Amino acid sequence: MDLERQAIESVLPRLLPADGQWPSRLHRAMRHAVLGGGKRIRPILARLANRAAGGDPESITEAACGLELIHTYSLVHDDLPALDDDVLRRGRPTVHVAFDEPTAILVGDALLTEGLLILARYPAGSEWGPARAEAVALVAEAIGSRGMVGGQMEDLEATGQVAGDGVSGDPGVRLDLIHRHKTGCLLRASVELGALLAGLGVEERGRFVGFGQSLGLAFQVADDVLDATATTAELGKSPGKDAEADKLTWVTLYGLEAARRKLHELETEMIELATDIEGPDGALAAVARKVVRRRG
Repeated sequence: MDLERQAIESVLPRLLPADGQWPSRLHRAMRHAVLGGGKRIRPILARLANRAAGGDPESITEAACGLELIHTYSLVHDDLPALDDDVLRRGRPTVHVAFDEPTAILVGDALLTEGLLILARYPAGSEWGPARAEAVALVAEAIGSRGMVGGQMEDLEATGQVAGDGVSGDPGVRLDLIHRHKTGCLLRASVELGALLAGLGVEERGRFVGFGQSLGLAFQVADDVLDATATTAELGKSPGKDAEADKLTWVTLYGLEAARRKLHELETEMIELATDIEGPDGALAAVARKVVRRRG
C-alpha cells in the first residue's frame, strides 16, 4: 500500500496547475486541498484492480489521479458551512478556513472539472480513445445526481430526521441508499475503472463491481464508527459531528456494537469477493482488511 500511495503522490503535483499560474489564488487553494495528505484509496484501488485484471497499473496512474481530484472536490464542498461545516480536513484547515468560502466553492468546481479532464486525456494515445470515453462516462455517472451527489442530497434531507419516514418508510433503507451512493458509488467506480482500463468488458468486470460495492459500504460504516470513537489526531478532522448534527448513520440508527458487527460481516464478504478475483493473499483482500480496521 505504501508503494502504491507513493506512485500516486509522485504524479499528483504535476497534474495540478502551478501555484503561480493565473488565477494563482485559486490554484494555490486547489493544491492546498489535494496535496495535504490523504489515504489516496480511490486511485490505489484503480491501480490494484488494473493489475488484478491483467493490466499495467503504471499506464493508468494519471487517470487514477483524476479520481483523487474528483474525490477531493467532494470533500471541499462537504466541509463548507452550508453542509458539514468542518474546520479540519486531513489534519489541516479546510479550504474555506485557509482561504475563504467563495474560493472553496470554486476550488470544488475546478477540481471536479480537472478530474474529468484528466480521465478524458489519459492514458494518452489514440489507441486508448474508446476506453477513455467509456471511463469518463463511467465516472461521471457514478458522481452525478443519481450517484454520489444524489447520496449527498439524501444525506442532507435525512439529517435531523433519524426517525423520519425516509425511503419506503424505512430509515434503514434510506441509510443504505445514502451510504451506497454518497460514498459507495465513487469507490465502486474506482475499482471498475481499473478493470475497464485493463481491457475487460462489462460482463467480465462484474466481479470487480461486486467487490467495489461491498467495499464502498464498508468504508462508510467504518467512517460512522470512527466518528463515534476516534480522536481528532487519528481522523485528521473533527470527530463526533454525526451525533451532534443528528445524522443518519449506522451508529445513530443501530448503535455502535451493531455497526461493528456489520463491519465484520462486510469484511468477510469482501475477502470472499477479492479471493474470487485474485486469491486470498492478493492486494484487494489486503485493502478490504485495511478499510475495515483503519483508525483514521
